[in-house]
Amino acid sequence: MNNEFDLNWPYRFGQPTQSALLKAEPADFQVFEDLGFMPSGQGEHLFVRIRKTGENTAWVAKLLSEHTGLPLSSVSWAGLKDRHAITEQWFGLHLPGKPDPDLRGFESENIQVLQTIRHDKKLRPGVLRGNLFRIHLRDIQQSRDLDLRLQQISQLGVPNYFGPQRFGHDGNNLLIAAEMFNGRRIHDRQKRAIYLSAARSYIFNRLVAARIRDNCLQEPMLGDCLMFNNSDSCLVVDKNVRNNQLAQRIEFGELVTTAPLWGRGVSQAEDDALAWESSVLAEYADWLQALEKTGMQQERRRAVLRTNDLRWRWLDNALELHFSLSSGSYATSLIRELVNIRENTRDENSGQ
Repeated sequence: MNNEFDLNWPYRFGQPTQSALLKAEPADFQVFEDLGFMPSGQGEHLFVRIRKTGENTAWVAKLLSEHTGLPLSSVSWAGLKDRHAITEQWFGLHLPGKPDPDLRGFESENIQVLQTIRHDKKLRPGVLRGNLFRIHLRDIQQSRDLDLRLQQISQLGVPNYFGPQRFGHDGNNLLIAAEMFNGRRIHDRQKRAIYLSAARSYIFNRLVAARIRDNCLQEPMLGDCLMFNNSDSCLVVDKNVRNNQLAQRIEFGELVTTAPLWGRGVSQAEDDALAWESSVLAEYADWLQALEKTGMQQERRRAVLRTNDLRWRWLDNALELHFSLSSGSYATSLIRELVNIRENTRDENSGQ
């Protein structure tokens, strides 16, 4: 495998004809975490809901550590959030046998504490049900093409690509991952995890792109591993379930095609789908072996990103979007199917 990485993924509905400005100001990109559960109100972990403007997640965690006197390892979060945005997210403080800290002096113009509540389990990455988004696209005019794209996205969903943030500036995270697979040692565990995740995500995106190329993003093959849209349970397509009823369940968004997040273990795909995935992945054999050696387990991720609550409103030279996405999905993957994105800033985090 060469070290030139194509990050220009194909579009489901063709490349957009209009461009729009994203994140002209932080208020244009607002994210609200949805934990999906109510903290218990008791336990040795304090959950802190914070509204931050123009600050990244890791920086706020560091400030919490310094203010409370806790080691940074005792401060956790469920998902990284964009810096150039207004975001509401949860942080966890591990306080065994300790009272709640006084957070009044912690707040600033850009950071406000909205809620604190105890819980009996640690807040870990990925425990979110999802995120709610309120987004303004500017320098854009209503058109028949955009109205059609909004309808298509609402009804059919978009490719569930990992966003460009995952791969670093100009794909730098992938370059370092390739060097790691060729023997370079990365001692920082957090950075090592970032580079491995980038490699894994790139392989996933390549499979999704191949599904669009081969017209099988929506049309399952024999042996395809389909995932329910409201859970992580899977259904393998065999001759007994490959019928009109299955096609209808896919059309209505109850089931979607998947692709692997590579690691150890046997693929859940079978028959034609397994042969097809193997042919697409053949050129990445060295990366697949390297990822297996890390000990990560192979998983399936939805190849199609669907939202059941997309709403929009046209304003003067602007479009306002409201929608929710499951944890780990990227708002920019939805927006890129609508317009060519122009940004004032470059973000380092996703809406995880």
